[in-house]
Amino acid sequence: MRRIRLTVAYDGTNYHGWQIQPGVVTIESVLNEALTELFGEEIAVIGASRTDSGVHARGNVAVFDTEGKMAADRICFALNQRLPEDIRVQDSCQVPSDWHPRKQHCVKTYEYKILNRRMELPDRRLYAYFYYYDLDLERMKEAASYLLGEHDFKSFCSAKSQVEDTVRTIYSLDILKEGDEITLRIRGNGFLYNMVRIIAGTLLNVGNGRMEPEELAEILKARDRRAAGPTAPAKGLTLVGMEYEPF
Repeated sequence: MRRIRLTVAYDGTNYHGWQIQPGVVTIESVLNEALTELFGEEIAVIGASRTDSGVHARGNVAVFDTEGKMAADRICFALNQRLPEDIRVQDSCQVPSDWHPRKQHCVKTYEYKILNRRMELPDRRLYAYFYYYDLDLERMKEAASYLLGEHDFKSFCSAKSQVEDTVRTIYSLDILKEGDEITLRIRGNGFLYNMVRIIAGTLLNVGNGRMEPEELAEILKARDRRAAGPTAPAKGLTLVGMEYEPF
């Protein structure tokens, strides 16, 4: 039995997120079906990040076990021939049999895209959040600085989450603008349910003047979801990549 690691990119528009759910199509279910067909054995992947409906990825990671003898680095090519065009495996390799994508030390990078202009652009409607009002990037950058480092991010976690440990570390949170597109790029050791989208919605409230940058410190202390801003729409979010220690 071998364990194979996949790096998976996808457009999440037409899927109900990563995780298998009854009666709907998900990234996980499509991968399982394609791998089962490819190897002629029942295969179920284990994903690193269970992205929500409408969220995109360029570097999500998954593993699966197989008795198949196909060269590990060729699996991505064979698998892509069986996948729809909005899912593509970027690479494949063999890992130790006990390697688990959610149990290894990892640095995750997300990007949230905001289209900040007078009129929406149809070709960006699925990949960026259209925001009409003017935004002050300097205020947003000042607010973002309060989130750097290790904090209890319970205020930035969806009330639906049942996780007990809400302490996470953010290594960097950059706010960049190119033309009329603003990118929030955030790197951390892990993220709570809807954490990046809630951070994005809160920073938007700072950028439009509804909140002051220094309020971010009080929001962290509150440990209350109601203290933070709204959850920004899923379509602006992309899981860019996951950096693991060498095995």
